[in-house]
Amino acid sequence: MNLKSFIKDKILLTVLLLFGIITIEIFLIPYPFGNFIKLYIPIVILSLYVIGVIIEYCTKRSFYENLSNTLNELSEKYLITEIINSPSFIEGKILKSLLEEIDRSMIENVNKYKYMQEDYKDYIELWIHEIKIPIAASKMVVENNKNEVTKSIDEELDKVEDYIEQALFYARSNTVEKDYYIRKVKLKDIVNESIKKNKAVLIQEKITINIHDVDLEVSTDNKWIVFILNQIIQNSRKYRKQNENLEIEIYAKQGIENVILYVKDNGIGIKKGEITRVFEKGFTGTNGRLSNKKSTGIGLYLCKKLCDKLGIAIELNSIQEEGTEIRLVFPKSSYIDMQ
Repeated sequence: MNLKSFIKDKILLTVLLLFGIITIEIFLIPYPFGNFIKLYIPIVILSLYVIGVIIEYCTKRSFYENLSNTLNELSEKYLITEIINSPSFIEGKILKSLLEEIDRSMIENVNKYKYMQEDYKDYIELWIHEIKIPIAASKMVVENNKNEVTKSIDEELDKVEDYIEQALFYARSNTVEKDYYIRKVKLKDIVNESIKKNKAVLIQEKITINIHDVDLEVSTDNKWIVFILNQIIQNSRKYRKQNENLEIEIYAKQGIENVILYVKDNGIGIKKGEITRVFEKGFTGTNGRLSNKKSTGIGLYLCKKLCDKLGIAIELNSIQEEGTEIRLVFPKSSYIDMQ
């Protein structure tokens, strides 16, 4: 609170007070009061006024400075009304009351949209589970009527399943903590499950998979990591070189405080200036804008979001026309070790 602004705000009151003192002095002129009385009255009035202004300034400055400092330190600023003490002056009480009313209105509005979002999420999850039934039925029909046409249909159905799975995990990505179970799992099992999910297309596209040194344990949720690894493998497939067989190498290294899972490929790589943006939502980059890639910019964004929720670091290095390396860093969990 600025002293100059506070005094400026008191100018009108000060002028009225001075006018009142001058008026009193004028009325006292006809009366035979001594000079002491005539000086004493304005001095006392002005002194009491100045003391009152000083007390008011100190009280208000203390309150507003405390309010400002507390607000700056809060990450969730809407909680300010729960923290600040009720002020002793009327303007502060009115301000606090208004802030509390605004806070209640904001919470009601947020809860309304939160409910709408939850309702929409529940619908998406229900729709995803329902759509899997006709897809499974279609794949059964394809299996019983194998030919070149149904083979192509089966490939497209696999793509649909991948997109549906991505949509499901995206819908749940904001509430991962309600849907995961952290336990010790073997990286070998995670990698094998992910490869199994992509087995048909890996064989068809003659993609070489080199897996080694994955006999390590990490503390995580098996289902979510399989999905993340699946997204990484699909990205490698999508951005392979046209006239060269794709090779994907998957291995792990044990660190002092972590386990690092490496996924490397010899694909087309990423431009140097775009590497820092690959985890941004909707970012497709130069490669993704190519007509034959049909990139959505969601895969790696979702991987990063899920890794953050699970407490796993995801890192990426890439050299254009040489390949890409993605690292999943699993920290050592003392909580799991105590179980």
